[in-house]
Amino acid sequence: MGFWRRVSSLIGKDEKRSYSGVGYDFKRWFSPRNIFATKTSQTLATNETIFSAISRLSNSMGGLPLKLYKDFTPVYTPISDLIANAPNPNMTSFDFIRTLEVHRDSNGNGYAMKQYDAKAQLKALIILDPTRVNPVIEEDTQELWYEIDGDKGRYYVHNMDIIHVKHIHTTGYKGISPIDVLRNTVDFDGKVREFSLDQMDTRIAASFLLKMAGHLDEKRKIAILENFRNFYKDNGGVLIQEQGMEIEPIKREFMDTKVFEVEKITRSRVATVYNLPVQMLGEISGTSYSSMEQQAMDYVQNTLIPIVRQYEQEFNRKLLTETERLRGLSFKFNVNALLRGDIKTRAEFYFKMIRSGIFKPNEVRAWEELPPEEGGNVLLISGDLYPIDMPLNQRTGKGVSKTDESKTADGAGSE
Repeated sequence: MGFWRRVSSLIGKDEKRSYSGVGYDFKRWFSPRNIFATKTSQTLATNETIFSAISRLSNSMGGLPLKLYKDFTPVYTPISDLIANAPNPNMTSFDFIRTLEVHRDSNGNGYAMKQYDAKAQLKALIILDPTRVNPVIEEDTQELWYEIDGDKGRYYVHNMDIIHVKHIHTTGYKGISPIDVLRNTVDFDGKVREFSLDQMDTRIAASFLLKMAGHLDEKRKIAILENFRNFYKDNGGVLIQEQGMEIEPIKREFMDTKVFEVEKITRSRVATVYNLPVQMLGEISGTSYSSMEQQAMDYVQNTLIPIVRQYEQEFNRKLLTETERLRGLSFKFNVNALLRGDIKTRAEFYFKMIRSGIFKPNEVRAWEELPPEEGGNVLLISGDLYPIDMPLNQRTGKGVSKTDESKTADGAGSE
């Protein structure tokens, strides 16, 4: 309880907003830290393929709208406002989700601690340095706690007060770092790049080889070379080969073509580890527009949906009470915007759904970010559809009217 008393004294004083005081000092693990300080982050700063993969995932997650719903209707509460706009005083919702995802994709784990006000109401979600947090099981109760390495010692926080998103794991509750999985690939890629740069530094800088018919002394060589250089410069790169002299260009390759093959292999391995379509990391050879659209669909369904589900379940379990969940409240990311396809595909889909009585016109307008219209909140059905067993002489060209339906029903009853 001493830890929570210290936290309460910390968060109950809005006017100071201090992270240090008598008996506690959270500045180092609450304050923003240099993301390039650790070994993991150094890999992000030096390997553009991994940086691209993590940027893709974190920006996708941060860009998804997140709302609290009751059944299918958005609900607005202090908790939903906190999550959707400002989870803590220093971050927007986009930055909060994106940073959590960067931690998850680099360290394997992303942590945020719940911060309470003086009335024990949730006030903020503070992102923690994942290198200072370790999940542990309490021996007597077998409940999950989190051991936090603070500047003044170690603190233990119950799992219901920590938002924890992670990559896959085997035993325990700590996710495996994707960068650790890619360690050999990253090291190999770095060695190849270093070797290529060394080749460029040591390669001959000359562009031409001058062959003379006779033997020349050192003074004559310098004079001919200076004359050759001036003629080349003054005539825009045009050379005249005189009798007794042979000019042979020196072929230079600044980068071994095998380097590109290594980069291709690196992209493929990074895409495999992060469960990304390799085209999203810049490998577009052999792809067409239609296949890229299918890859984008695959990205949403097989890559983002499992991640989205993990965030939703963490928020539902730890930010909502059991009573609220039983009332039908739940957090939900809106991924429909990523699945809409192009304009033609969306138009055909909406057309069929409205005519079939599945979507309301105003629902479609809301998805397209258009204002609602009067009369658009009712389900419509096409008037040119008939039951398959209706006789041809009863098909008026206007569909089945209520009168036709009653006649059909009366006729069936008389028989």
